[in-house]
Amino acid sequence: MLRGATAKRNIGQDVTRAAQHSTNTSEANPVNTTVNAYRARFRRVLSHVDTHLEREITVEELAAVAAFSKFHFHRQFSGLFGLCVYEVIKLARLKRAAFRLAFRRTGNTLDIALASDYATPEAFARAFKRVVGQTPREFRAAPRWDTWQAAFAPLDALRSTDMPNEYSPDQVRVVDFPATRVASLLHRGDPRQLGGTIRRFIDWRRANGLPPSRSATFNVLHTDELGVGPEDFRFELCAVTNRDVAPNDNGVEAKTLPAGRCALLRHVGSDATLRSAFAFLYGEWLPASGEEPRDFPPFLERVAFYPEVPEHEAITDIYLPLR
Repeated sequence: MLRGATAKRNIGQDVTRAAQHSTNTSEANPVNTTVNAYRARFRRVLSHVDTHLEREITVEELAAVAAFSKFHFHRQFSGLFGLCVYEVIKLARLKRAAFRLAFRRTGNTLDIALASDYATPEAFARAFKRVVGQTPREFRAAPRWDTWQAAFAPLDALRSTDMPNEYSPDQVRVVDFPATRVASLLHRGDPRQLGGTIRRFIDWRRANGLPPSRSATFNVLHTDELGVGPEDFRFELCAVTNRDVAPNDNGVEAKTLPAGRCALLRHVGSDATLRSAFAFLYGEWLPASGEEPRDFPPFLERVAFYPEVPEHEAITDIYLPLR
C-alpha cells in the first residue's frame, strides 16, 4: 500500500511517463523491436532444451521451434551466443545432473545418466569428468565447487547476458509480510563455496523432517556478491518452522524474519538471470515508487525449485523490505 494520494498520483505519473518513453523509444528504434523479437525466438529454443533434456534433441527440431531454416539455425545460434547448440545442450544436461548429484542424495548414477540422455553410466561418467573434473561418484562425495561453477559459467553467462528477463511496474506488488519463524543457517565467506553450506542445510532439513514440500524456503541476501570481497560475503538459508531448533553441529539456529511492508516481484527462470530482476527493482521501480528501503536486507522465497522443474520454470519471489 502506498503512502498518501500524492504519492500514488506521482507514482502513476512516473510509471505513465516511463511507459510512454518505452513506447516512444521502440517506435523511434524499430531495430530494437526487431532484435528483441529475434532473441525471443531463441529464448523459446533454450526453454525447449531445458524441458527435453532426457531425450535426444536435434538441430532440425530446435530450428522448427525458432521458426528458422535448419540450414542456417546452427550458425545463427553460434553467432548470437558464441556457443554451438550442442555444447549448450551438453552443459544443460550435465548441470542438471550435477545439481542432482550434489543436492539430491537419492537416485543412482544409472538413473541420472539415463535422465541426461546418455546410453550408459560409463559414457555419462566420461562426459561429466571432462566438464566438471571429477567423476559423478567423486563429485557426489566431495564436490569441488569452484571447478563446478567454472564449468557451467558459459551457460549461466548465456542466460544472464544474452537472455535477461524483462519486467514492468505492474509486476510489482506492495505486500505486508508477516513475522515468520525459521530455522536458519548463515553462509560466511567465499560465494563459490556456498554449495557446501546448502548441502549441510539440506541434510539438517532431511534429518528434521522439514523438506521444502512441508516447509517454505527463504534466502536472506545480506550482501551483494559483486559488492564485497569473498571473505565478507553473507547468504542466509532459511526453512519455515514453528518448532524449537535444538543445538546441532550444522550451525542451524532459530530466527524470525521480521514483519513489514515489502515490494514483491516474482522471478521465473534461472538464478543466472536474477540480477536483471534486482536491476529493475532497484534501478527502475524503486526510484519511481516514492518508497524507501527498510533497514533489512532483501530476501527470496523459493517457490519452485530447479532441478525439480526445468531451469526456465523455477519460481523465486523477491522481497524488497520497505519503510
